[in-house]
Amino acid sequence: MRIINSLLLIAIFFLHFEVKAQDISIFQQFNGRYDYLAIGNTLNQAENNISGDFCETLPSSQANLNINSTYTVIAAYLYWAGSGLGDNEISFNGTQVIAADTYNTTYSDSGFGDLNYFSCYADVTNQIINEGNTTYTLSDLDISETLANNPGYCSNRTNFAGWSLYVIFENSALPLNQVNLFQGLEIINRNVTEKIILLENVNVLDNDNAKIGFLAWEGDNALNFGESLSINGNVISNPPLNLANNAFNGTNTFTNSTTFYNADLDVYSIENNIAIGDTQVEIKLTTGAINPNTGVFNADLIIINNIITVLNSQLPDATISINTTEVSCATRVINISYTVYNTNSTNPLPANTPIAIYAEGQLIAQTATENNIPINGSENGIITIELPSSIPDDFFLNIVVDDDGTGNSTVIEIIETNNSNETVISLLPEPTVTNLSNLELCDIGFNTAIFNLFDALLEIDETNYISFTFYESLEDLQQNTNSIINSENYQSLTTPQIIFINAEKNNCYDIFTFQLNTKNCPPYIPEGFSPNNDGYNDFFNIQGLYGIFEKHELLIYSRYGNLIFKGNDELKWYGISNQGFNKGKLVPTGTYFYVLKPNDPNYGNYTGWIYLNH
Repeated sequence: MRIINSLLLIAIFFLHFEVKAQDISIFQQFNGRYDYLAIGNTLNQAENNISGDFCETLPSSQANLNINSTYTVIAAYLYWAGSGLGDNEISFNGTQVIAADTYNTTYSDSGFGDLNYFSCYADVTNQIINEGNTTYTLSDLDISETLANNPGYCSNRTNFAGWSLYVIFENSALPLNQVNLFQGLEIINRNVTEKIILLENVNVLDNDNAKIGFLAWEGDNALNFGESLSINGNVISNPPLNLANNAFNGTNTFTNSTTFYNADLDVYSIENNIAIGDTQVEIKLTTGAINPNTGVFNADLIIINNIITVLNSQLPDATISINTTEVSCATRVINISYTVYNTNSTNPLPANTPIAIYAEGQLIAQTATENNIPINGSENGIITIELPSSIPDDFFLNIVVDDDGTGNSTVIEIIETNNSNETVISLLPEPTVTNLSNLELCDIGFNTAIFNLFDALLEIDETNYISFTFYESLEDLQQNTNSIINSENYQSLTTPQIIFINAEKNNCYDIFTFQLNTKNCPPYIPEGFSPNNDGYNDFFNIQGLYGIFEKHELLIYSRYGNLIFKGNDELKWYGISNQGFNKGKLVPTGTYFYVLKPNDPNYGNYTGWIYLNH
């Protein structure tokens, strides 16, 4: 996304000093009818560059907080700093406070080597809300060991300690502002005397009452050699407190104090330094010059701790979240549920703000918001996408609001770098087919058998599945058509026959297949029959023969060895001879010899005696 920010970006120039430091960067942003105030105090008993007779710092110092009772405290941050690597535990109005983070920076001195400096911060919002307007005392900030172990601090007169409290508050009478708090620890000194920063992609919308504030340490009123801070070629000043040639001089703009020794709480108006429509800002910071009285090069050592900007900024701020993604089994279709927010904003987000959806960096779909989204409002949306074949089954999905599909923004926002949300998606490919053991039953006639298809599930752990559906073809399964209804009494008419199972899971399914085999089982040959036309047992009924061994041959002989009957699958023996002299006549009661030829490679001939009784 391209960056379209307002005057807040001028604070970023402190990120670019080419020295060893903790880069200052955005810490918190507040959008609404907000402003801020700051209090604090030094722990130096005098300006260390003027008075050389002290090295230790004071055990405590106080400052009064007096905020209008109609204002609402939104956030409060406590900062404390000094020489050395840090003291991360102090007392604030008798309450123990532990640092949330400690920043460090270093000045490399030619005589004493590296001299370290630190700053700590902590969120004290709850304490300030609870205690309100009162006198606040910071104590137990101890840098005595640092000063004792390295004489370079006091010899260089960079022995310092101090603190500051920043309070961001809401006032309903204020315009809609954007308050940006940047923090870190940057140092400038004789080793870096000039720095020019060109900020591009700035879009200045409104410069009324625009202001910038600094919390800085170790500045000296007595050192004003070549010191300046300028924007777009115009030097920033706030006379008589902060002169154009001495920006960091131990002053406090909030109390108009000039005895904030070796610390600065300064606020500058910048509404006349930047014009509406500006798209870039040039920042120039200088320090160091030849002392005309001594002919020696002098420079102030200044440590920037935080920067805060307040701008009248009525802009939306679009963000987006992916709520859910649904993938369809064996397809490349995905359903995406998302929400567009405008919570961090001072103006509605317009309708038709574009939304771009990327897979593996490739644009795959576009949509847009439908309505104007109010401040602190949101809008839900759903989009269905069919992925192109070029996207792998496992891919990175990125959805971006305020993106026209080419990476460009169409709406000017408070923040242009928080417009996307991402997730990893895995498609559910076509399931593989798993073969199960065959089911086999006896032929009940003309290659027909009645199967319970659920018998095939004995090899499957059924607890892994929701349901099972049977199909006669893979195509029917894939299209979910023509499922087998009578699965427990399925009549197979061909052999072998392939059956397919859709085993449904929570998000997809598995495919199983098995074969139905209808086999010829051994026929059952009775010991007798009675062809008397009573409708019962009137023919030589060999069960499992007719319609099964369709090519069989049945031969009947008299007890004297004469062939009297020859039958097949179409001709059953009802006791009537169709061979020899008595052809067409009913044979008498007696015992007859049979020869059954199944004509099946799996079975041999059957022989035996059958008793015929009229």
